[in-house]
Amino acid sequence: MAEISAAAVKALRERTGLPMMECKKALEATAGDPDAAIEVLRKAGKKAVGGREHKETAFGRIGVYVDFAGGRSGMAELLCESAPVAAHPEFVELAGDLARQLAVGAGAASGDELLGQPAPSQPGKTLREVFDDLNIRIREAFRVGRLARVEGPCGGYVHHDGTKAVLLEVQGGSPELAKEICMHVVAMRPLAVARDELDLGLVAKEREILTEQTRGEGKPEKMIPKIVEGRMRAFYSQHCLVDQPFVKDANQTVGKVAEAGGMKIVRFVRWELGKE
Repeated sequence: MAEISAAAVKALRERTGLPMMECKKALEATAGDPDAAIEVLRKAGKKAVGGREHKETAFGRIGVYVDFAGGRSGMAELLCESAPVAAHPEFVELAGDLARQLAVGAGAASGDELLGQPAPSQPGKTLREVFDDLNIRIREAFRVGRLARVEGPCGGYVHHDGTKAVLLEVQGGSPELAKEICMHVVAMRPLAVARDELDLGLVAKEREILTEQTRGEGKPEKMIPKIVEGRMRAFYSQHCLVDQPFVKDANQTVGKVAEAGGMKIVRFVRWELGKE
């Protein structure tokens, strides 16, 4: 058996990020050939990860990439097994790369399709190669979840822990205002941009509840529809983005803030990690 120096083990450890003993064993198995040792480690890692493919991936990170001027934006969900891995710098970078490539590349209908495309932060590598390398080193189950791409001016925001994110398609305005409204959407959870986009069943149910409450107060029957419509304003201000009081200035609605900034809100995509 070839004598394996500590320096060779350390060099392989720096290249792979794997434990020293595993690196030493791989070098011993390949007569000190570092490239062959990497293949040995890769195969062993894939075998180890393969046994975890059915593990729950309840943690992860949402990546967001926005190019307001270029009109290209993307959002991608990268899932894993544990919170520490979700906060790992390379995991965070991979989530961001998935979103960026989704935005600037040819697009993708699935995570598998996206993984076959180039990795923006690592020239010469595909996203799958980066995904597999990190997966092998960390040895947790990884999964690419939802994907969203917007073509057109768009704001974006991801919460500091990566578990909530928004893309906001707009016409006019500025990237700064679009981002502020994205932050509002993350915090206030509107269901739709405007009243006519709300689920008709949800609106009908609320109107029915308010009608019965108003009738129970003994209001004149002919006045009930008008009273109910007035009370529906609170419902709309809770669930419609343009009717919500803006988080940075409760004296104005989001709609008024957008209008003052020369912006029309087209639509938004709001995600919470792991929740459809």
